[in-house]
Amino acid sequence: METSEIKLKAKEIRKDIIREVFLAKSGHPGGSLSIAELLATLYFDEMNIDEKNPKWEERDRLVLSKGHTSPALYASLAEKGYIKKEDLDGFRNINSKLQGHPNMNDVEGVDISTGSLGQGLSIANGMAISAKLDNKNYRVYCILGDGEIEEGQVWEAAMASNKYKLDNLCVIVDNNNLQIDGKIEDVMSSYPIDEKFKSFGFNVIEIDGHNIDEIKEAFRIARNTKERPTCIIAKTIKGKGISFMENKASWHGKAPNEEEYKKAMEELS
Repeated sequence: METSEIKLKAKEIRKDIIREVFLAKSGHPGGSLSIAELLATLYFDEMNIDEKNPKWEERDRLVLSKGHTSPALYASLAEKGYIKKEDLDGFRNINSKLQGHPNMNDVEGVDISTGSLGQGLSIANGMAISAKLDNKNYRVYCILGDGEIEEGQVWEAAMASNKYKLDNLCVIVDNNNLQIDGKIEDVMSSYPIDEKFKSFGFNVIEIDGHNIDEIKEAFRIARNTKERPTCIIAKTIKGKGISFMENKASWHGKAPNEEEYKKAMEELS
């Protein structure tokens, strides 16, 4: 898909994120908004998937390890056609299939249930190893938060990614530099992220996570890298696209009120 078209998809994803969280009166808009371009590029340009056949064995897999940003995932699935747009209005409703964390048993297009931070890369490793053992060509993409990588399990998993030469695995770190309690470096610094992943044997690429051309090129390099996994460090802005949410840790996990909702939607129109 052309870059201009993907930009429009990212804007629609952002609109749906804001609507989901507003109607639910809860959720995590900040880190959802920061991955809109990444998800739009994955779903509409990069991943080999078929929305008409969600369980297709040859499909590429996505592990949203930072599962609390489910509004972005659901918005992407709706935009792609896995679920209905109207389903988004029930986000976090007790009777809805679209809960605060994605459930693979209820939502078409969700490859794995996620929630507890730090576990996604281990799951992605298992998927990538399975592909190797079964001589399948599908790729596995795993989105981690930069606050999430403070979890020790991430680095145990990273050792395994390298040991098994998982060149069919692409890790994406959403490096928006904020987590629920503030700046990454103030809470528990995970910097330098690039050098850490390099030391674990990853091919590391740093990009502007809102520049679609850079995202596309990074995925191309990852596909052509052999014998080792790739980590894309995507420099992003938490709350991207909404002026009063950008770079504000306070918008990690709260919903806009009616006035804020209207202002956000005006900015995205």
